Amino acid sequence: MAENVIPEYLDLLDAQRKAVFAALNGLSEEQIWQRPAPKEWCAGEILSHTVRFLNSFLPGLRFMWRFFGWFGRLRRKRPYAVEIENVYKRPSFPMWTGFLWTPRHNPEKSVPLAELKAEVESVHGRVRSFYTGKDQDVLGNIYAYDPAIGVMNLVTGLKVGIYHDQLHYDDLIEMGASMKAGRHDQV
Repeated sequence: MAENVIPEYLDLLDAQRKAVFAALNGLSEEQIWQRPAPKEWCAGEILSHTVRFLNSFLPGLRFMWRFFGWFGRLRRKRPYAVEIENVYKRPSFPMWTGFLWTPRHNPEKSVPLAELKAEVESVHGRVRSFYTGKDQDVLGNIYAYDPAIGVMNLVTGLKVGIYHDQLHYDDLIEMGASMKAGRHDQV
């Protein structure tokens, strides 16, 4: 019923990823794994966190599609939201929850930036694979609840994932520019 936004959202996911890796291009491996301050994540950890975050939601998406697709198909003629506010800009959003998706890689267990890029591309590819070919009217009528976000459907859930990546990618772009300008002190 709504305009098909899934291809646009998936392209946005890809564009964000390309922009962040362009911003990090030219940094040394040492810079990628250099923490900006004690107990703060470095660029490599932030990228690893974004992979873990999306990877953790893919099984839930598959579960919802498999076991509640019938409900979405039954309601496919009903209106549904395709937009959701950027939940990460809510003053009440619990930003401290990142520890739930602890980075797999860290300065002690570092990997080359090329490997991190491959991991991000891989999880984005799996997200694209999940959404591609599925009827948006069905996706938009399968609902889930998150205590920090509220009710969302599988279309707005994709947008939340995009907002999450962008939250961290904005930090990474700023971090990369700062390091290239020599303003990033080593801890």
